[in-house]
Amino acid sequence: MNLLQKYFPDTSPLQTSQFEALGGLYHEWNEKINVISRKDIDELYVRHVLHSMAIAKIIRFQPGTTLIDVGTGGGFPGIPLAILFPECQFTLIDAIGKKILVAGEVAANLNLLNVQVRKNRIQEIKTRYDFVISRAVTAFPEFVAMVRKNVAPLSKNALPNGIIYLKGGDFEDELKPFGTSAELFDLSKIFTEPFFETKKVIYLPVR
Repeated sequence: MNLLQKYFPDTSPLQTSQFEALGGLYHEWNEKINVISRKDIDELYVRHVLHSMAIAKIIRFQPGTTLIDVGTGGGFPGIPLAILFPECQFTLIDAIGKKILVAGEVAANLNLLNVQVRKNRIQEIKTRYDFVISRAVTAFPEFVAMVRKNVAPLSKNALPNGIIYLKGGDFEDELKPFGTSAELFDLSKIFTEPFFETKKVIYLPVR
């Protein structure tokens, strides 16, 4: 938790207690339903929680912003962001029932009234949102093709509505189709932990 306070010192007492509760909740659920690898569960706060919160270093969502987390798994990046932005509305979807069950139970335990979970593929979702967020569920061009239809036209944030994608490794070729439209944020310049050396945030406005 000192790690989160290092990078996000302005969290309220309620938010701090919610972040503290995440560790126990995910360890408990992972014993029942394995949604996070054993190696990753021991590094939950760096590899999942802080990684998810990296998006908040790129943009501070305005109250009323709507977001859909595609392929959320056990609730990342949606749940940590929902804690940070309680006045925004988050829809978390995943096609795998046991994963979305865990995400829903964690959100309920934390009393996150701004989170809705749904067992769906994005192809089935017709609703539009201000931002589509995700953690590397597929190659970026394929992801954009799937979710472009779900981005609402009218923007209310500092960045125009679009797609925010957490990804690691070398993927320059994946960004070539988008020219200069896609912005890349290097997380190693924000977080000092070795895990972030190759991690990036891709932002693509969708107009």
